[in-house]
Amino acid sequence: MNRFASRGLLTLCLLAVGIQQASAHSADEHAGHTASAANSQEHAQVKFADVPLLDQNGKTVHLEQDLVHNKIVVMSFIYTSCTTVCPVVSSIMGKVQKQLGARVGAEVQLVSISIDPQRDDPKRLQDYARTFQKGPGWSWLTGSPQSITATLKGLGSFSGDFKNHQPLILVGDGNSRHWTRYYGFTDPALLAKEVEKLSGLRTHAKHTAIAMEQQP
Repeated sequence: MNRFASRGLLTLCLLAVGIQQASAHSADEHAGHTASAANSQEHAQVKFADVPLLDQNGKTVHLEQDLVHNKIVVMSFIYTSCTTVCPVVSSIMGKVQKQLGARVGAEVQLVSISIDPQRDDPKRLQDYARTFQKGPGWSWLTGSPQSITATLKGLGSFSGDFKNHQPLILVGDGNSRHWTRYYGFTDPALLAKEVEKLSGLRTHAKHTAIAMEQQP
């Protein structure tokens, strides 16, 4: 084997070792992610902790009072240094925003909550959001570790180790308390369909109430 062939073989071997090390690091850092890739859904009971949070503009908000009340909500859980699952989840949210169009910011509210509040300050969330958000009606939230923990526990999405959190999106109506948890990489069309369903239930309930009021 000549000198150039030997160098080429050595380069290929080093490249293979590097890929294996990178894969092992990724698997270790996001062990919980790969284990929960399968899609599933379940009805959920949620409770909103009455704690202050900060949005990507540095504004103090209360999740239920300021963002969920009277809205149909699509909610995800991410952290900005995640390079595997979280960008996919945020991309799914972005596609939901695109499919629902102008309804986002009016009837519909999108919310993404950082599960790494110690690093994800409002500025960092704002920079991250630029990649995925195209238009109003999408709030990116952080806060003190205590406030985020209380929020995540109430929503049934607290894992204790944010690097091993499951890909999860919540869809619900802030008025009716009808919520569904979607695990895995859910088709954006399915999430948009759930929003349409909740909107239809609202319309039906409104018409029923009007009809009952008009009865003698």
